[in-house]
Amino acid sequence: MEECIFCKIIKGEIPSFKVYEDDKAFAFEDINPISQGHTLVIPKRHAQDLWEIPEDDLAAVHHASRKIIQAIRDALNPTGVACLQLNGRAVNQVVMHYHLHLIPRASGEPELPVSSWELKQGDMEAIKETAEKIAAAIR
Repeated sequence: MEECIFCKIIKGEIPSFKVYEDDKAFAFEDINPISQGHTLVIPKRHAQDLWEIPEDDLAAVHHASRKIIQAIRDALNPTGVACLQLNGRAVNQVVMHYHLHLIPRASGEPELPVSSWELKQGDMEAIKETAEKIAAAIR
């Protein structure tokens, strides 16, 4: 995709701080990091989101992320790593190229809003109906 910033990064048209590359995946440091070591893992072939990404590219991104998360642990010794992947502008996906955020967290850092919410009992009947709708739609 000609105008995609991540495609330009893969082609070397825009500089990046690369941490990993193989034939299907590419990983680099986020230049607007939430924390030290915030890394983005992307497929080399353009796909906008989880709805579009071919299964082999999705597998490649997650295979690479496993190697990278181990390297993050070895290099930075975080107490945890959040894996965040957004799909669509309504959830604040800014770059429309599938990407997985690996966000290291250390003791004492503020909680990530997306990983911390109030637990409250849901309507079991409504949850059951929703589960049935989704299960019936799986192809």
